Amino acid sequence: MVALTQSSAAGVLALLFDPEPLLKQYALKSLNSLVPQFWAEISEHIALIESLYESEELPQEAHNQAALLASKVYYYLGEYEEALSFALGAGSAFEQDSRTSGTEEYVETVVSKAIDRYIKSRVAEQAGEGKIEPKLQGIIEGIFRRCIEDGEFRQASAIGIALESRRLDVIKHIYTQTHDTTLLSYAMEAVLDTAFPLAYRDQVLKFLFPLFPAPTSDAKSQHVYSLTRILVTLNSPDMTISFLNSLVPSQKLLAYQFAFDLVEGGGQDFLEAVRKELPEGNEESKPIYDELRKILLGQESIKLYLEFLKRNNKVDMLILKNTKDALEPRSSIYHTALTLQNAFMHAGTTSDVFLRENLEWLALANNWSKFSAAAAIGVIHKGHFQESMNILGPYLPTPGAEGNSTGSVAYSEGGALYALGLVNAGCGSGQEVENYLRNLLKNAGSEVVQHGAALGLGVAGMGGKSAEAYDDLKQTLFTDSAVAGEAAGYAMGLIMLGTADGTSAEEMLTYARETQHEKIIRGLAIGLALIFYGRQEEADDIVKLLMAEKDPILRYGGVYTLALAYAGTSNNAAIRQLLHVAVSDTSDDVRRAAVTSLAFLLFKNPAQVPRIVQLLSESYNPHVRCGATLALGIACAGTGLQDAVDILEPMTRDSVDFVRQGALISLGMILVEQSEASSPSLAPTRALYAKIVADKHDDPMARFGAALGQGLIDAGGRNVTISLQSRAGSRNTSAIVGMVLFCQFWYWYPLAHCACLAFEPTGIIGLDENLKAPKFEFLSNSKPSLFAYPSPTKPPKKETVAKVATAVLSTTAKAKAREKRKAAAEGETVAADDKKDGDVEMKAETSTTRNEDVSPISGSLSNLAEGTSTPKSRKSEPSFEKLNNFARVTPVQLAYISFPSESRYQPVRVVSTRPPPSAAKPARSPSAAALAAERYAGGGGILIMADTRPGEDAEYIEFETQAVAPAAGAAPTAQNPPPTAAGRHIALDESAPEADPPESFEYPFDHDT
Repeated sequence: MVALTQSSAAGVLALLFDPEPLLKQYALKSLNSLVPQFWAEISEHIALIESLYESEELPQEAHNQAALLASKVYYYLGEYEEALSFALGAGSAFEQDSRTSGTEEYVETVVSKAIDRYIKSRVAEQAGEGKIEPKLQGIIEGIFRRCIEDGEFRQASAIGIALESRRLDVIKHIYTQTHDTTLLSYAMEAVLDTAFPLAYRDQVLKFLFPLFPAPTSDAKSQHVYSLTRILVTLNSPDMTISFLNSLVPSQKLLAYQFAFDLVEGGGQDFLEAVRKELPEGNEESKPIYDELRKILLGQESIKLYLEFLKRNNKVDMLILKNTKDALEPRSSIYHTALTLQNAFMHAGTTSDVFLRENLEWLALANNWSKFSAAAAIGVIHKGHFQESMNILGPYLPTPGAEGNSTGSVAYSEGGALYALGLVNAGCGSGQEVENYLRNLLKNAGSEVVQHGAALGLGVAGMGGKSAEAYDDLKQTLFTDSAVAGEAAGYAMGLIMLGTADGTSAEEMLTYARETQHEKIIRGLAIGLALIFYGRQEEADDIVKLLMAEKDPILRYGGVYTLALAYAGTSNNAAIRQLLHVAVSDTSDDVRRAAVTSLAFLLFKNPAQVPRIVQLLSESYNPHVRCGATLALGIACAGTGLQDAVDILEPMTRDSVDFVRQGALISLGMILVEQSEASSPSLAPTRALYAKIVADKHDDPMARFGAALGQGLIDAGGRNVTISLQSRAGSRNTSAIVGMVLFCQFWYWYPLAHCACLAFEPTGIIGLDENLKAPKFEFLSNSKPSLFAYPSPTKPPKKETVAKVATAVLSTTAKAKAREKRKAAAEGETVAADDKKDGDVEMKAETSTTRNEDVSPISGSLSNLAEGTSTPKSRKSEPSFEKLNNFARVTPVQLAYISFPSESRYQPVRVVSTRPPPSAAKPARSPSAAALAAERYAGGGGILIMADTRPGEDAEYIEFETQAVAPAAGAAPTAQNPPPTAAGRHIALDESAPEADPPESFEYPFDHDT
């Protein structure tokens, strides 16, 4: 018998008008199951259903059924708030209905609306503006209960709802039940990487920090990175000192490890405050606290990374030579391009071999090209702070004659001052260098020298919040010199980085509105953006003000202010605002900046960026396309992300030269430290660079971009990556600032040098408890080719012309044979040189191949396979590789690193937070998308090693460093010269014997031709 289908709910609806309460109750229960099919018909009686809900005649169960029915009808009508209100009134009926099949979509929608309302109510309640409905509270408590029972702690479940609704007690309850520190780390990442208000973010971090168990070097807990990130983010010296005190003296190795990790992510003012407030300690702990103060100064880390880059320098000099031969040195743009390429490739390696070998090329630099060439010395020697005055001494202004620097000398002096700042970037307080630069800034008579001094002061004192330096820069700004004022604007922002200082911002904005110089306005606009770095909602007012300005340069600054304020948060509102500006602003510069700025918001999720900028990369506006290239390059730097490469590759053939330039530069950023095995795009990209640089008819801007791309793809001697994120996962402040300044190369090429601030050395540097580097080995559990250095460029082979053998006709051969027989019969000897000159007798026979192919060439392709012997079997590549201390280890390779259990030295924290690859599966090249998904969440860097056999003698690595002799005839340092510290330093010349460093030389900048 066929079941009859119901075609109307009229019969059941009629029961609602019956006076009998039991029939009404039956009708309400029946209609609940009919709503999905007949909601339109039932909605005509919604007023009656609501009146039944409010009626006092019906029992409680009928009330709940009426509320549930009304809620479902409103849901189908699209009135979700009304649906939620009646669902709250349904009580137990709603909970029972949620378990019925077919109601999942309705229940999910109502629950999501309940969560949204609960979050708003909680925020209002904490602000003292109302109370939460008890029924709403009941539903949310039920959700928490169900999530905990089902083990759904992450994302949109318990922890996510608890964070948004500010129910920290729920997070604590979950942790006490599970004791899973990964859940605490998840909560920390969620509050840091999304747009929670700063005050609430700090509240959550302070709540989470004591919940983590105390770390020990034996446990090698992964939450060590989370603790570091919380301390760096909170920027609280008191909390940091209390934490370090808890580790001293019992866990002194771990205390040293935390100190090195804090140096990597912390700001100068924070580290200085911790150093000053650390206790002196007793007889046992005093040496430990002294070592901690030494580490927190930041200079130990810089020395170690300098040694790492020096030892592992793998620069391919042939690439530089080919670029030099191809680019016309008398052209300013080409000279600057090669200067930047050499600076990037040798960044931090202290190797200036290329400059020494090409002094004639160097002498062709003019004016600002000379400034850039001098500044490049600072990039090459970045971190060599102990010898900065000796290295740059010959080019620095002579004391007492600062006001007399004119002509070409001023450019080399200004560039040297800028270089001095780059060398000392991130070196702690840097008071001596700052005082020296401040004195020169005040006394210099040339605006070019002031320009270099201001930039150097800003970079060296970044984030130092020095009021004296700020005032000196302000006085330089008020001279209204376009050249000096622009640098002063940038430097003021660098000094006051992240302070959100209202007075400074007001002064800078007022002067930007008054001055007529576009260069000064641009410097101040970016300076304002730097002041509000990381301040999130505190920057909203200034962003709104700048975006409403008529001057496009100030709107340009507003775009960067928004990007830096929300850097790394992936804030949806900020992304929407930038995308709106990118397609609506009347200025091409502002639109380009808006697209580029997306990278600073999204660099923690690089895989999302190609999808977001895909359409923008196809825009009709070339400036938008150019911005899309840089957004991909900066956000996906070092990932080798194939999706990004696939977008950029066609853009290298764009019809507009500056779009091609941006695409070529960005490819270099993305493919830095990739191997040919891990990235199939590496070899074609290198070949493309060489082709464009060598093509004298190509666009100068495209060739400039290709030269920069060559420098970035091999940056730091092929031992650095570009990352806007620190190893612990926090924002890498100097890298973000460096990339913002690098983007200004569009207007001012010397600012491109600031890209070196984003170069992150990638190696494992192991130290023992005495902070010395012992010799030890560790394993990389992958095929060596997967993370190998690129093979060096081979010079072109010289083709030698082979001598062709003279053919001998058969008739001639027969005649010679007759003569030979005749001579033999007469007893004469035949001359041995019958076949002189390599004569070859032509034979009538022909060689027939296996396939009957006839070829006049004995080695033809048709018989090659048969004629050649069986090739030797290819040696199988090992599945692991042994590496030594101070070896290069790329970020992706960290997951493959392990220390053998029998090894004498063991790290006190985990090398990587990512799980190691399965031992059952051989290591193979991961896809580019998988590489991009890897986040820089800890690993590598400077590791403190525990010695498991302390009784044995240790063998230490001899550093390739020594003292550098003062420059002969160099200019005296300054009124307040930084004292040259005693100790071993890196020689300027790699080929020099260690015992006898070479004499300093002076670049012939003044012999212009």
